[in-house]
Amino acid sequence: MTLRVVIIGAGGMGRAWIRTVEDDPDVDLVGVADLDERAAAEAVEGRVPTGVDGVRLAKETGADAIINVTVPAAHHPVTTEALFAGLPVLGEKPVAETVAQALSLVAASQVTGELFVVSQSRRYNAQLWALRAQARALGRAGQLTTEFFKAPRFGGFRDAMDHPLLLDMAIHPFDSARFVLGEEPVSVYCEEHNPSWSWYAGDAAATAMFEMTGGVRYVYTGSWCAPGLETSWNGAWRLSAEHGSAVWNGDDAPVSSSDQAATGTDPGFEIAGSLRAFTRALRTGEPPMGEVHENVMSLVMVEAAVRSASTGTRVRIDDVLEQAYERAISDEPRADVRDALHSWTSVRETLKGSTRFRT
Repeated sequence: MTLRVVIIGAGGMGRAWIRTVEDDPDVDLVGVADLDERAAAEAVEGRVPTGVDGVRLAKETGADAIINVTVPAAHHPVTTEALFAGLPVLGEKPVAETVAQALSLVAASQVTGELFVVSQSRRYNAQLWALRAQARALGRAGQLTTEFFKAPRFGGFRDAMDHPLLLDMAIHPFDSARFVLGEEPVSVYCEEHNPSWSWYAGDAAATAMFEMTGGVRYVYTGSWCAPGLETSWNGAWRLSAEHGSAVWNGDDAPVSSSDQAATGTDPGFEIAGSLRAFTRALRTGEPPMGEVHENVMSLVMVEAAVRSASTGTRVRIDDVLEQAYERAISDEPRADVRDALHSWTSVRETLKGSTRFRT
């Protein structure tokens, strides 16, 4: 049977999801919701029902799941409402606006037993999987670097953000670094600055060095106001490991100094891959990439880097987790979610698990 879904959010990304769902033979679009119902109606041109309340629309149309493509500030309330309405959720990144809200959503998924997956779409790239396979073949990793230099003129909210590069873009390479290395962050030191010619109000350039588990270092350096000789949107990558090195320009197959072929599993491409993995998980019961427990640490890397840049100090990841955990408990309005949070003996250990969800 096909998976019947309602999409919440009819902006540019919402319309991309509409096209992706309609192209997937295993998924049926049964409704689109947006606070601006006219935008939802224009996006689907009468093909499916529309409304302003996505969860209500899902109930009215008999939907099996929600795809949450709202703005980050709405991720937590919309996903929480859907989970407690008995609807699994596939959501756009970031998992939530803050790590504290992300931990609340982990607990909500545990309480409800519903699957919540974050579409970290850049993981769905066969070239990235090939780089990961090469990393395994090269033995113990020493250092992984990403260079990201672009000069987009978006206009709108990004131009006014305090940390436009770190908050809006860096989560993609941070998440990919976790995936390639198979390691988690321990600490970070980050510096931001804004070149004199920048058209952004906030710092549009940053360099962050993460200590990862196993002693590996991950270094990210980039700018969003770097015209000329730009990198790909995936960045330019280099891995130095025990038995050699690998490089990836973000557009073509990665190259390794070993005999390891640049091949790997084909996970599908970007949001279409995310959708396919979500559908498969609901059929098989196997947690997919981006399941909320697994995804939170990517947002933690962003929040820790911003804190380091703001304070000029090295930031421990466990400090960020513990402070977010305390904030999650103090802010949580639902007693059942709060009880679930209180039951955790270790945030980091909890995030190594996953929700047992209904199929």
